[in-house]
Order: sequence, then structure tokens, then C-alpha cells
Amino acid sequence: MLSLDSLSFQEFDENSELIPLMTPEDEEEINNELLPETLPILPLRNTVLFPGVVIPITAGRDKSIKLINDANNGTKVIGVVSQKDEDVEDPSAKDIHETGTVARILKVLKMPDGNTTVIIQGKKRFNVAEVITEEPYINATVREVSQAQPGPDNEEFTAIIESIKDLALQIIRDSPNIPSEASFAIKNIESNSFLVNFVSSNMNLSVEEKQKLLETNDLRERALATLKFMNVEFQKLELKNDIQSKVQSDMNQQQREYFLHQQMKTIQEELGGVSYEEEVEEMRERAKGKLWDKKVEEHFYKELAKMQRMNPQVAEYSIQRNYLDLFLDLPWNEFSKDKFDLKRAMKILDRDHYGLDDVKRRIIEHLAVLKLRNDMKSPILCLYGPPGVGKTSLGKSIAEALGREYVRMSLGGLRDEAEIRGHRKTYIGAMPGRILQSLKKAGTANPVFVLDEIDKLSNSHQGDPSSAMLEVLDPEQNSEFYDNFLEMGFDLSKVMFIATSNSLNTIQPALRDRMEIINVTGYTIEEKVEIAKRHLLPKQLKEHGLTDKDLKLAKPQLEKIVEGYTRESGVRGLEKQIAKMVRYAAKNIAMEETYDIKVSNKDIVEILGGPKLERDKYENNNVAGVVTGLAWTRVGGDILFIESILSKGKGNMTITGNLGKVMKESATIAMEYIKSNADEFDINTEVFENYNVHIHVPEGATPKDGPSAGVTMLTSLVSLLTQRKVKKSLAMTGEITLRGKVLPVGGIKEKILAAKRARIKEILLCEENRRDIEEIKEEYLKGLVFHYVSDMSDVIKIALTNQKVKKPKKL
Repeated sequence: MLSLDSLSFQEFDENSELIPLMTPEDEEEINNELLPETLPILPLRNTVLFPGVVIPITAGRDKSIKLINDANNGTKVIGVVSQKDEDVEDPSAKDIHETGTVARILKVLKMPDGNTTVIIQGKKRFNVAEVITEEPYINATVREVSQAQPGPDNEEFTAIIESIKDLALQIIRDSPNIPSEASFAIKNIESNSFLVNFVSSNMNLSVEEKQKLLETNDLRERALATLKFMNVEFQKLELKNDIQSKVQSDMNQQQREYFLHQQMKTIQEELGGVSYEEEVEEMRERAKGKLWDKKVEEHFYKELAKMQRMNPQVAEYSIQRNYLDLFLDLPWNEFSKDKFDLKRAMKILDRDHYGLDDVKRRIIEHLAVLKLRNDMKSPILCLYGPPGVGKTSLGKSIAEALGREYVRMSLGGLRDEAEIRGHRKTYIGAMPGRILQSLKKAGTANPVFVLDEIDKLSNSHQGDPSSAMLEVLDPEQNSEFYDNFLEMGFDLSKVMFIATSNSLNTIQPALRDRMEIINVTGYTIEEKVEIAKRHLLPKQLKEHGLTDKDLKLAKPQLEKIVEGYTRESGVRGLEKQIAKMVRYAAKNIAMEETYDIKVSNKDIVEILGGPKLERDKYENNNVAGVVTGLAWTRVGGDILFIESILSKGKGNMTITGNLGKVMKESATIAMEYIKSNADEFDINTEVFENYNVHIHVPEGATPKDGPSAGVTMLTSLVSLLTQRKVKKSLAMTGEITLRGKVLPVGGIKEKILAAKRARIKEILLCEENRRDIEEIKEEYLKGLVFHYVSDMSDVIKIALTNQKVKKPKKL
């Protein structure tokens, strides 16, 4: 039987199939050999050759192949040195390391692809002294590198060597990629230095790490470094095997994904100390550029230190990371620069919105003050008005006019207080509130922030979000807005909040008190026609891929659409009708059919159908007890008719028309006042005992309430009981009292517009409503005559004529 111990590489023959291990005798013989003065230097790309170790090398470069062939035909001795950068194709003296290994060529094989594979065995280490020539390959003078060898009685070194052997055997046993025969080779290595070199050469290390080991002159230090690398390799192998054993049984798709994730994490940690440390460093770098005050900065670094101490595998780690990410993403003291060109701002507001003068004036005023004093707190505006008048889109225009970022947050149906203030970090899935999330998205601490539909906030067992909004919208408090997730104050005082609302009744009084209410009233027919012409029609043409040459809508046709097909204060319904007209044109163009580009009234009826919502027109005054009143609705003003009739009975009064409690009480007050002052109105008191009175307000399906129909009901009843005519083309609004006073009411502008649409010529109002009329533009009042009253007796004098109606009842 052939013993491996008796083999040495000196006896190796070119035709042998077994590559021997180096014995202590071989090592001693090598050490005694003289080093040649010059050596041809073979640069290696991706490996390091250690003394005694046999490795195959594939040479593809012309210089390397020539060097190998020349050496193989000569002394068979070459110098092998690793490249500093493996990407260098033609390395020069500066591209190779200083320390290398003398090698003996054992065998040269020619490959079919033209490359040459050479099997070499390291002998001893050397340093490159001086490069003589680089052509046809590198030749250099070399000097030997001595090795500090521990004595045979050094117990520490002996223990290190034993540890290396044991650990190598364990790695071979546990690793599925290393053949078990390798343990046989390890057990039969007698030379300590060769054992260290053999293990170093076969470890999965980078070229730089292997080169560092090669350059270590003290054998004990090299052995210790090798043992450290082996420990890392073994721990990694143990972790890998541990993960594999955990997920081995019944591995379904979910378990497989978990295994791969865990394995990747573990490998990352073991090989690089991973991304976790990099993450912390990246956060530290980002923090340097933040404009924090001292308090915030201290808090951030304290929380960052806490994250460093955490185990990355625990759930709290991701929460802490999200928390610090939020800290870095929030725009602390980062403000966009306001544009103080007031004329430009006015142009932008006028370009995007027609009318809305109050809002525009308030924005320009704010800009003017801000121009004079930079540190002014932003106002908190509430645009209040019916749907579709442009409240939300106004926010965008304001942001552009100011040169600020635009953020919108819809509050409709919001019922959880945590949506505003965030959740505490202790909860899984905790997040900051939507206020801070929106600011993070905006990237600045002074955006224009639209709080849409603030009147539709609701509350539940999860808290009252409208109460949480109190802090957000209070200029005295919001400089330190507290978010539960952030756990410290954030300055909202420079944010320009613009709330929108359809009704003020549902807004909490304390919240309403914090906002500057700006009433955005409905549009007149003229304004709607102008808006349709300037904005809606061009927008719909663009969205449908048409131009203004494909469809032309003149103002009379637009007015017909407004009056006959929409019933609203805003313009959403109008936009839908215009979209129908545009689709009609688009369909004809696509089907190559002829159509009139200039739309006529006949075309409108053909496309949209017959007018569905013709406005209530004033009716004649031939019937006693029929009076025109003015009403306010959520979609603008409207006119309503109050009808009353007498029938034989016992003096009962019936009220119908789906009326609310307040409206019914107005009818009762009117009747009692008339009874009390019957002589003044020349009414026979027997009528109250012998006749029943029935009051009805048409459109019985529509709920109606409010005190403003008081004067209308009074006029209707007096007209009925006296059979006198009501003044022609007259409408009225006002609250009444038992003392005979007329009180002011709201919604005057909308009511005036409704009266104009209904062709009313005269309007009767309370004296105190005169100030409301003075605030309305002159153009809206053109063609109207106003009568201001303070007593109910004045109402009758103005509203009723002395002429009796046709076919009056004899009472």
C-alpha cells in the first residue's frame, strides 16, 4: 500500500495522476534552497498562491502563456504575484502586490479554447525588489522573506494548530459542498506551516484578505488570523444549517419564502455587518443637513442610539426605523419662498376663477401684509358655500399665486381622532396622522393646506376628530402641534389652512370660531355663462380631443343650458351638460357625419332633450291668497309660492307642504296677529269663526323650514281674508313677530338672484337687510326695486293693492 507520507512533490512526475502533500522534510528542503536572483513574474487575477499549496491556473493572456511556455521549457520556476485590481488587463509593476510566492510548474495542459491551464505548487515567499523589464513579460529581481517560526514547545501555537485542524474537520463534516475525502488530507498534513497555508488557500476569502495572510511574516499571527476567519465561516455554516433544518419539514411556498428571507438576512449580517449599520450611518448623514433646533436634534440622536442597541429581528426595530425615517422626512424649518408680486397673484386668481371677489381680496390682503412683515402667522380661512362653486380648486390657485406647495386632505366621513393626531408607537402598524403625512409629502413647512369638507367630520367611539382639529386650527396652539406618533411638537403656524364647507350648522362652534369665514355664494346666470365660455367648454373640448373649431356654443345657447337643464349654485351640473354637447360633436366626427358646428337652441333640445328644470316664473295676481316668497337652499336661492284658501268650517287652520316646525309657527304668528288687528285690516271677525283656513306651500315632496316666509304668509292671509290683489311682480322675505315687527333674514344675495331669474321686479325686505343689499354688486341689482320695512302693517300697505281680485268671495 502506498503511504502518502512517503510522497513529496520533488518525486512528482508529469505523467502522475496523484498530487502529493508536502512533508516536513520537503519543507526543510525548500527552506534550504537558494532563491534565484531574478524571476519571471506571473500576475494572478483572482487568487493567491501559498507556499506548499498546489493550484491549477488558466492563462488566457498572451504574455502569461509565453511566460509559462518559456519557464516550462527551462527551470520550471516562476514567481506568482496577485494583481491589486483584477480588472486590469495588462498589469504593470504598479498593478501587482509586492509579496508573492515562488512556484514550480508541475504540469501544463493545452485547452481546446486556446487557453493554457498550468498546475503549480508554491515553494517559498518573496518580495519584488526591482522590476527589470515588462516585455515580453515582467522580470524582476527578488529577495526572500523570512518567516518567524514558533518553537516546538510553544503551547499556544500548538493549541492554535489543533484548533485549526478540529475546525477544518468540522467544516468539512457540516458543509454539503466539500467532499468528505478532504478530511483525510487534513489529518495527514504534518507540517504546521503547510496546514495553515493549505487551509488559508481553500477558505472562501477575498483576494485582499488572502494577500494579507500571505504577507503576515509571523506564522503564529498568520495561524491566529486564519483561525478567526475559520470561526466566521463555521458560524455562518452553522446558521445556514440551522435555518435549513428549521424549514426542512413540510416546506410550503410561504415557509420557503420565509427561509430565503431569513437566509439572506443572516448571510448579509455575517458577511457585511450589513445594511443595518449602513442604515444607521445613512440616517446620521441625512441628519447633518436638517435644520433642527437643539431640542429636536438631541431627541433624534437619542432615538437613533436606541435603534442601534435593538436586535434587528424584533418587531420594534421596524417601528423605530419608521419613526426615525419620519423624523428625517419631515420639513423641519424648511420653507418655500413666497412670491410677493401682488399683480401676478391677482392675475392667477382671475385666470382660474371668475367672480369670488371676497376670497381674492382676502388673499391679496394677506400677501400684502406678508410682504411688509415676513414672520406673520398664516390665516385660517373657511370657504363656505354651496357645492360646485370652486372652493376646493381655489386652494390650488392660491398656492400657485403664493408660490407655495399645495396639499389637500379630505375630511368627509373622518371619524377617528388618530387620523389627525396619529397612533402611539406602541401599536403594531402605528402611523403618524394625516396632517404630518401631508406635510412630509409637500416637503415644506408652509404649504397651502386645503381641509376639504370640514363640515362632514363625524365622531364615533374612536374619538372626535373635530375636537382634534381645534389644536390644528388655532394659531396660538399650532406652533407646537402634538402628534402621538412623533411624540413632540411640530410647528404648523406657517401653514396656510383653507377649510371648505357646504354648511356651518354642523361645524363645532369652537372650531368655527377659530376660522375666518368667507361666504362663497352661488353664481348668477351671467357668471355661469361666462365661466362656461372661459373654462368649462375649453376644458371639455380638450378632454374629448377636440378644438374650438369643432364646436361653438354662443352665449344665448349657454344661457339656455344654464336655465333649462341645471338647478344649482355651482357649475358641476352645467359642466356635465356641456360634456354631453361635446360628446355629440365627437361622435359625429368619429362617424364622419355632418353636424352644425354652431349649436342652435333646436340642437340643444335634440341633444339634451326637452328642458327639465325651467325656472319657476312669477305667476299672475288674479287669485287672492297667492304670494311669491324668496327662499335659500343649499344649491342657491329659489322662489316659492304660498297659497291659502277659505272653506266653511269652525275657524280651524291647516298647514301643508312638508313644512318644518319654525315655518308652521310663522303661519300661527301671522294668523294671531291678523286676528288681533282685524279692525286695522278691515276684516270681519266673524270670518275667523265661520271659515277654516288652509295654507299650502307647493312642491310637497321638498322639506321646507325657516322663519323667512313669515311676511309672505302674513300677506297671503290678509289677501285671502280681504280678497284684495297682491301687487304685481312682487316677492318678499322676512321674519315676523307677534308685536308686529319684521326681522332680518340671511341668504339675501342668493334670494335676489332667484328673484331676477323669475322676472320679479320689486322685492320687499326688512330695513336691517339694507346693508346686505349695499354689499351686492350693482349689476346684480339692475332692474329691481327694493322696499324696506320694519313693521308688519307697512308690509300690507306696500304688498296689497286696493283692487279686489276677480270673482271675490263674499265674507
